[in-house]
Amino acid sequence: MLFVLGTVSCTLFLAVNGLYSASDDVIELTPTNFNKEVIQSESLWLVEFYAPWCGHCQRLTPEWKKAATALKGVVKVGAVDADKHQSLGGQYGVRGFPTIKIFGANKNKAEDYQGGRTSDAIVDAALSALRSLVKDRLSGRSGGYSSGKQSRESGGGDKKDVIELTDDSFDKNVINSDDVWMVEFYAPWCGHCKNLEPEWAAAATEVKEQTKGKVKLAAVDATVNQMLAGRYGIRGFPTIKIFQKGEDPVDYDGGRTRSDIVARALDLFSDNAPPPELLEIISEDVLKSTCDAHQLCIISVLPHILDTGASGRNSYLDVMLKMAEKYKKKMWGWLWTEAGAQSDLESSLGIGGFGYPAMAAVNARKMKFALLKGSFSEQGINEFLRELSVGRGSTAPVGGGAFPKIHSVEPWDGKDGELPVEDDIDLSDVDLDDWDKDEL
Repeated sequence: MLFVLGTVSCTLFLAVNGLYSASDDVIELTPTNFNKEVIQSESLWLVEFYAPWCGHCQRLTPEWKKAATALKGVVKVGAVDADKHQSLGGQYGVRGFPTIKIFGANKNKAEDYQGGRTSDAIVDAALSALRSLVKDRLSGRSGGYSSGKQSRESGGGDKKDVIELTDDSFDKNVINSDDVWMVEFYAPWCGHCKNLEPEWAAAATEVKEQTKGKVKLAAVDATVNQMLAGRYGIRGFPTIKIFQKGEDPVDYDGGRTRSDIVARALDLFSDNAPPPELLEIISEDVLKSTCDAHQLCIISVLPHILDTGASGRNSYLDVMLKMAEKYKKKMWGWLWTEAGAQSDLESSLGIGGFGYPAMAAVNARKMKFALLKGSFSEQGINEFLRELSVGRGSTAPVGGGAFPKIHSVEPWDGKDGELPVEDDIDLSDVDLDDWDKDEL
């Protein structure tokens, strides 16, 4: 027997006892009390239909209990052993486990919960649904409600960036690829697959843009391409698997919204991506191409080589490289220049010829920048960049409203600096004795 989940499939485990007890804040529901507790209730209910032997249900249990405790007195959280009470599960179209239903204002029209399986995600969805129910009551509407599922953006149904794979094309495209692949195995008749489709399509476009095509989203019709479905043990729809070169595929078990999918894709990208390049500003092209291609470019102005020597400069560059690695998920650009080499740029960023090393984070689209005010160290820079990441920190417009002229300079050769060699002066024709007399 195949159990098809809302978003995952369960394999058969040995039968165990019920997952909840009277001491939990989860209310056990049965055919005897369901109508009185849920259908006739004015409260918002989240109800899990589970089977005690289901591994996914067992993993959900502690999160469901935590959510029930957090929502106590606000939203009712219940559970139905649908393996034992199959008639109740059948009444609500439960075909797999766990299935979670939200019973709002219209108790005869429960909605499927499509979110994550953590207590935080469950609580967020419950509060969102509750907010909608209260607003409906306030406006005089009593039938139906929104469960808080993310609205689909216009164009979300455009599947142009979802790569369709088949038994014949899969290995060539996926197995032999250096890129990361997220592959959805679906069935055309599957309602949950249809719900996922616009989210998957919207995510595919965003992921393609943000990772420059290094993470790809694809889809396989498992009812047609049964060889692939069999190879990867697909037992329910939709099933999403992650493929990376040289590694066994793993199941994606995150949320089903565009933002959830994009977040996981960016994590995969950052895990596999090399750290950003740290480039010296030796020409206008280096500055413009880096800053135009990234949301932020981090520009450091390092002391003159005569002030630090090669070892001192390399220590500063090492700090920048560590920060570039730490924040590579942000996909910022990283640049540096020597003090005095680009004095106009320094002035436009308020650095102004002193206080080296210095650092500025520049948004080239808005022509605004923020200056590092702490120490040029891992801790100081990390605090500075962390503030920027959450939208805090003061900014100022770039002087003149645009980048100034950038001078072309020779790149640093990695060596210590040398003082300019002075011309030798020939004193052989000078009569020093006569000079001394004249002076006296």
